[in-house]
Amino acid sequence: MNKHAASPKTAALPDKKAILIGVACGLGAALCWALGFVATRHGLKVGFTPVDLLMHRFLWSGIVFIPLVVRAGLKDLCGIGWGRGMALMMLGGPVMSLISYVGFVFVPLGHGSVIQPSCATLGGLFLAVVLLKEQISPSRVAGAVVIVTGLAVIGSESIGHMGLSAVMGDLIFVTTGLMFAGFATLVRYWRVSAFSVATVISVLSLSLFPLYAASGGLARDAAIGLNENALQAVAQGILAGPAAMYLFALSIQRLGVARAAVFPATVPVLTLLLGWLLIGEPPTTLQAAGLVTVLAGFYLAQRQS
Repeated sequence: MNKHAASPKTAALPDKKAILIGVACGLGAALCWALGFVATRHGLKVGFTPVDLLMHRFLWSGIVFIPLVVRAGLKDLCGIGWGRGMALMMLGGPVMSLISYVGFVFVPLGHGSVIQPSCATLGGLFLAVVLLKEQISPSRVAGAVVIVTGLAVIGSESIGHMGLSAVMGDLIFVTTGLMFAGFATLVRYWRVSAFSVATVISVLSLSLFPLYAASGGLARDAAIGLNENALQAVAQGILAGPAAMYLFALSIQRLGVARAAVFPATVPVLTLLLGWLLIGEPPTTLQAAGLVTVLAGFYLAQRQS
């Protein structure tokens, strides 16, 4: 009798532990992505070019992942296929990252860190209907409308106070957000492993390194100094890349897709907070108002009904 009484309690423990681990991993992934945004803005301020940051983003993880990709098979590119692998690299790899880095040349942290994830959500909802033939609930439609309203608030700051170059910066982040939406949709549509995609993209991106070295990139990096390069290697090459991907994948395993999808929505808040604390970029009133509106839209967009 005692054995029977103890078994439900014993069975419940792993579930609770799994939930706690999932939450911790989800928050960890969001923190890694936020630190990547902040490090990008800081790197541009101290003299790195977008191409320099791109090198840090893919070089280190690419070197580490070479044995994994070779072991899994180069003929079919880890089961993904070369055609699909190249398409995913264009949408979610160095091309998207480089465009995103350029955006921070024109606008402050509060724009890119909100606009890009928001447009990724909007693009994901649209492609889920068009390509995946999913049914979208009324609350998700309402969430999309609210997100667009928040983006309009942030965009009004560029139009009214920051000039044409800032509008171009905002449009750059709209583009990269939609690119990531296409990337995520294809990953789901083709049913490929997120970890396999991350390793393949990192290794394929190594093919760009000879061009980078020939253009004098290594001399630019050396001139900026060891400490700044080490910071970008950790922030871009580890935290914002494989670490975030791994933690987010663990969160999905422990919590499921619907619950884990909440954590990317916390990235704008964490980015603005860390940007304020670490590099001294407080959000403006319009940025804060747009962020609050976007977060309300994220909440509605994540609901199932």
